Amino acid sequence: MTNPNESPTPRIDKDDAAQAERWTREFDVSDEQLAEAIAKVGDKAADVELYLKGSRSSTNADAAAKAK
Repeated sequence: MTNPNESPTPRIDKDDAAQAERWTREFDVSDEQLAEAIAKVGDKAADVELYLKGSRSSTNADAAAKAK
């Protein structure tokens, strides 16, 4: 049985230094990148992760443009 006090969706408290350090390390981003992601998509860790992955990914169009 799950603990009713545990959030099923982890949230990031960017004002908590230990949490901020954990999430910047886990997502391999700077404090500023983490704060920007939270400002854009909210504090749900899954949403922040998707935002950060999307902001660092490239498309075929990007690769083709660089190859020219």
